[in-house]
Amino acid sequence: MAVVRDLRVLLRLKGFRRLLAVRLLSQGADGVYQVALATYVVFSPEKQTSPAAIASAMAVLLLPYSLVGPFAGALLDRWRRRQVFLYGNLLRAVLASATAVLMVASVPDWLFYVSALCVTAVNRFVLAGLSAALPRVVDAERLVIANSLSPTAGTLAATAGGGLAFVVRLVVADSDAAVVLLGAALYLCGALASLSIAVDLLGPDRTRAPHLASALAVTARDLVAGVRHLAAPARREAAWSLAGMTLMRFCYGALLVMLLMLCRYALTSDTDEGLALLGLALGVSGAGFFAAAVITPWAAGRLGPGRWMAVCAGIATVLVPALGLPFATAPLLVAAFVLGLTTQGAKIATDTVVQSSVDDAFRGRIFSVYDVLFNVAFVGAAGVAALMLPPDGRSVTLIVTVTVIYGAVAVAMTRFARQ
Repeated sequence: MAVVRDLRVLLRLKGFRRLLAVRLLSQGADGVYQVALATYVVFSPEKQTSPAAIASAMAVLLLPYSLVGPFAGALLDRWRRRQVFLYGNLLRAVLASATAVLMVASVPDWLFYVSALCVTAVNRFVLAGLSAALPRVVDAERLVIANSLSPTAGTLAATAGGGLAFVVRLVVADSDAAVVLLGAALYLCGALASLSIAVDLLGPDRTRAPHLASALAVTARDLVAGVRHLAAPARREAAWSLAGMTLMRFCYGALLVMLLMLCRYALTSDTDEGLALLGLALGVSGAGFFAAAVITPWAAGRLGPGRWMAVCAGIATVLVPALGLPFATAPLLVAAFVLGLTTQGAKIATDTVVQSSVDDAFRGRIFSVYDVLFNVAFVGAAGVAALMLPPDGRSVTLIVTVTVIYGAVAVAMTRFARQ
């Protein structure tokens, strides 16, 4: 297989190999931690979950990224990225352990959410740093392949981590706190893996690192410069790709909330069965991510990243209503695969466009803005889903809405690619 050959070529690069190890461990831990949170909030037998409750939880956990994200970018362009991976994962290991303690203690919900927020806030630094550091360990000719394999491998690691969390939760220990402690251990392993990377290998380029206070003082000016850099005519493709990917993320978020409610109430009446069904759907979606890694290098090379994004959005436009409207288990599992394929395929194309057209000195800021757009779209989607979804999760209106959005992205990216 071509993907196996490409992976072998990339793995010969020591820097890429070590950066990939950090990504796999970090995102695997993310998958474990996020599933533990989901099962605690949505599938706890004593909790009566509603779409509004899920939207509120997402808002508490994700909206603050709108504040953290820009600062993360400004600091990533000054801090050594390897140190971000080391200290960021160490900090997350400690904070995740604190979350586990709060789960078993009788504490108010807001305190639990604050702890979870701290873990996921640090996540913004690590993920943005991983994307910004990739061009430092891969040459320009292999960047598209690396963008197909590395982020997709990270997504698969997160999916595998989520699967492991489901197994631990359902088979080994009926305790969300135990699952969170497993995530903390993986965060610690990610920190240790980063020690194999030379301190200055991952950049950024600079003559002297400023003090933290100085970096924060010029954040606003730096962000304006980053937006201007992105808005330049030479980087218009990056701006369009980010806009299209943000809308597709919105659709993905809305459909995910619907899936959570269907697994909790409509598709089965048993909590453990619903949790197992959700795990299966996420695993099938992970297979879609892998398929995107195999297909995207060839498809983006033949069509161009913009046209490939249009194809992904077009596929979703056709298949989401066809597979979603029956509200049955088998079609929804197929839809999970399709959404994994199309969403990850579009993301690979967007990552490649941004990395190839944005200067290294601005990558940290641009990828942090990228993350902010992702999270605002996700929270917005959860809010819209909360308004549309009935208690059992069956909503024709929601499926029609996301279908229209997918169609609009397909048309817009096709027209831009022609220009």
